[in-house]
Amino acid sequence: MQQTLEPLITSAWLAAWDRGDLDALDGLVAADYTRTSKATGATVDITGLKTEIAAVREAFPDLRTTIDDIVESAETVAVFWTSTGTHTHEYLGVPATGLTVQTRGSNILILKDGKITKETVTWDGGELLAGLGIRPLRGIAAQEVGEGNDFPELDADLMKAFNRQFITGVTVVTTKEGETPKGLAANSYCSVSVEPPLVLVCVQKTSSTYPALFSSSHLGINILGTGQKDTVRVFASKAPDKFAELDWHEGPKGSPLLDGSAASLEAEIQERFQAKTHTVFICRVRHAEIDNTAPMVYKAGHFYDGADLTEL
Repeated sequence: MQQTLEPLITSAWLAAWDRGDLDALDGLVAADYTRTSKATGATVDITGLKTEIAAVREAFPDLRTTIDDIVESAETVAVFWTSTGTHTHEYLGVPATGLTVQTRGSNILILKDGKITKETVTWDGGELLAGLGIRPLRGIAAQEVGEGNDFPELDADLMKAFNRQFITGVTVVTTKEGETPKGLAANSYCSVSVEPPLVLVCVQKTSSTYPALFSSSHLGINILGTGQKDTVRVFASKAPDKFAELDWHEGPKGSPLLDGSAASLEAEIQERFQAKTHTVFICRVRHAEIDNTAPMVYKAGHFYDGADLTEL
């Protein structure tokens, strides 16, 4: 077995991962083959594996894999490997970063009649995401497994109704793409701590601002004042140039800060966490500006003057 199986595995593995010849795997696996990720618990068949490889190769077209070691026994093979590639296309919702990353893993193959019937892998896409500066939030981003999936998914309208009962401020999150200012309206902002000064903001991946925001080192957060209702409409829209008729200035690191805001800050992005449709940005505040303008308040689809708040 040592003389025949090891070169077959190496040849098929490199053909699939490095050259995209996915059918090279067919001769290695049994009809009932399954592959399970030890990190997420997700299981796929050979078709699912080919889909995963194709997605990785599309995002990292120059992917190169080294088989570091193969250890065989009568019915088990352990494969240890290292892969390197440049992130030039979107991967798992993360826009291209141009970064070259390296990741390592190991696979345990269970054999029957010389074919792989089961495979357990210690690596998953989260390893590559970590190299790109983003971390998946386990239990939120991952598919549910185990007893918890007996509960039906919460009705989206009920979740929206719940959120409408929560009163928030109104913010515009800003950054730059080259020299072009970008921004979006968001109420999913909150302070994490005062010492150190940390804040977080959640941004939907489908936003046109998201790719620029993900690749930036800093961002701006503007708490809008009561006189900026038109500004909210602009940043909630899909206008090609949202800054065309607005007055703004740059923070120390170039983040756009909106004139007339009740308060503005510029923060350094320190962590990016993936939560399915959104990315959570954890940022350390480096600059802040406060105005005496009253903040705008949002509840149930309506805006209110923050100056008229009374103590309960």
